[in-house]
Amino acid sequence: MASKSQFEGGHKVPVTQQEFPGKEGKMPNPKPLFDEIPTDDGKSQKRRVEEYGQKCHLVSTDLTDRANCKKVVDEAAKVFDAKIDILFNNAAYQMMVDDIKDLSEDQWVHTFNTNINPFFYLSKCVLPHMKRGSTIINNASINAYVGRRDLLDYTSTKGAIISFTRGLSNQQIGKGIRVNAIAPGPVWTPLIPSTMNEKAQKEFTSPMGRPAQPSEIATCVVFLASADSSCVSGQTIHCNGGAIVSG
Repeated sequence: MASKSQFEGGHKVPVTQQEFPGKEGKMPNPKPLFDEIPTDDGKSQKRRVEEYGQKCHLVSTDLTDRANCKKVVDEAAKVFDAKIDILFNNAAYQMMVDDIKDLSEDQWVHTFNTNINPFFYLSKCVLPHMKRGSTIINNASINAYVGRRDLLDYTSTKGAIISFTRGLSNQQIGKGIRVNAIAPGPVWTPLIPSTMNEKAQKEFTSPMGRPAQPSEIATCVVFLASADSSCVSGQTIHCNGGAIVSG
C-alpha cells in the first residue's frame, strides 16, 4: 500500500502558518538574505550590489517633476554607457480617505503626479536607450481590479498603470521590447503603518492569511526582467496572496 502523502500526514503549507503579519526572517526556506528596513537612503543596498562586483549608482530626486525624470535617465545612460536594459517603475503614494466628498483635489492631483505620470515620463525618456530584449516593468496593484473604496485616487492610478502597460506593450513589442506589470496584493512595507489606520492594518491580509513580504514581490519583478519571461509582454502577474481576479 502506498505511503501517505505529506499532507495526509499533517503537513501544513508554511505560508498559511506564519504569525500575522509575518516577518521576512520567519519565511520558509529559501529565506531572504536580508530583512531589515533600509534606513540609509540605499547606501547599504549599494554596498551589497558592489560586493557582487556590479555597479550601483544612487540618485535621490522628486519624480513628480518631469525634468527630474529626464535627469535620472540621462544620469543612468551616462553611468551605464548609454545602455539601459531594464526600467522598473515603482513610485507610489497613498493616503486613506473614506468618501469622495472628503478627498481633496490637491491629493487627487498629487497621487496622479506620483503614481502614473512618472511612469510615462521615465518610459518615454528611457526607450531611446533600449534595444531588442530590453524590458519595462510597472508596479500596479490588486486595487485596480477590486476597486478599494478608501483609496479611490490610488486605485484609479493603478488602473491607469494597467492600461498604460498594455498600450505601451502593443507599441513596443514589434521592436522586441517587452512591457509588463505586477499587481501585488497586501505587502507589509513601511508605507502601510504610515498611511493606514489601525483597523485597516488589522484587516491587511490575503486568502493566505497574511500579507506578502517585499522579497516575494521582488522575485516576480526579477522574472519579468530576465530572459526567462522572453515570451511575456502586455501581461500582469498577480502576486496577491491567492485572490482571484480577472485580467
